[in-house]
Amino acid sequence: MIFTTLDFDRPGKQQSYLQAPYSHNLGGWANLMIPITVIQSGKGPTALVLGGNHGDEYQGQIAIMKLARKLQPQMVSGKIILIPSLNMPAAKAATRLSPLDGKNLNRSFPGNPEGTVTEAIADYLTRVLFPMSEIIIDIHSGGRSMEFLPCSHMHLVPDLQQRQRMLDGMLAWNTDFSLLYTDVAGTGLLPVEAENQGKIVVTTEMGGGEAIPAAIHRLTESGLENVLIHFGLLEGRKQARESLGKTPAILVQALKRENYLFAPESGIFEVMADLGERVQGGQTIGQIHFLERPERTPEAVVAQDSGYLMTFRAPCLTQQGDCVAVIAEEVDPRSLR
Repeated sequence: MIFTTLDFDRPGKQQSYLQAPYSHNLGGWANLMIPITVIQSGKGPTALVLGGNHGDEYQGQIAIMKLARKLQPQMVSGKIILIPSLNMPAAKAATRLSPLDGKNLNRSFPGNPEGTVTEAIADYLTRVLFPMSEIIIDIHSGGRSMEFLPCSHMHLVPDLQQRQRMLDGMLAWNTDFSLLYTDVAGTGLLPVEAENQGKIVVTTEMGGGEAIPAAIHRLTESGLENVLIHFGLLEGRKQARESLGKTPAILVQALKRENYLFAPESGIFEVMADLGERVQGGQTIGQIHFLERPERTPEAVVAQDSGYLMTFRAPCLTQQGDCVAVIAEEVDPRSLR
């Protein structure tokens, strides 16, 4: 279902589209067009760099567009494939889910070549782009739903060699915190499909919300370039946190369901701790207020374990069952190696 005019084996710089045929009310024959840039020169690995997996997460989309304009073949050793807005319909609509089929691209893997547009995009990555790549970089943020402490993150994959390379790549982003996370909202994630194919996967949560501070843009751009330098794809000298005058990154993990706190009732969520703050188990980190019953005592949201507040819900208006916070526990990096 997906096709392109690109020649992925040709040296140099190419800019074109992935095209997905579909129909809409005013177009019986239409193509969804997803911009893609490929830069190839010399020997080296292949990195696939993705933004806009969720359309309302623009930090990665901006960083990748800027990098696509900047890079020239002489700056690259190997192949870099850049897709700024993977979920283009959602990016245009500023939504998490695709407005074409209502699907979450990050819950659609391995995909279906004859399914909906979202399923076809997932299938193309699974069958075409992942197999030709050694490194997958998937840039996320909290979008409109969450405010995240900027962090690089990864899954704790069982293969120790793959885990080590992912850990090194994650730390090369030079965020203050790096997070080990698990999946509590279903299956079909892009990183999991890539990991299952043995790829080195580096992912992020670069802040959140609709207002993106300049510092977050700078961190997204510098981190992405530093990771590509780390893997030998991009010219330049790798920057370590020490060389930048920073202390080592704090490695934390949220691998238990108890790390993820959900709203017990619908109402207005008030966060009561700051991002990056160390909280204690049993501490009230937020509360739910009731618009229609202001005399009611707010419902407390309590940390189950001690750790750092990594994210909280961005919209105050909250439905029962929404994730309102994640508490991550500090872990010794040596235990992962």
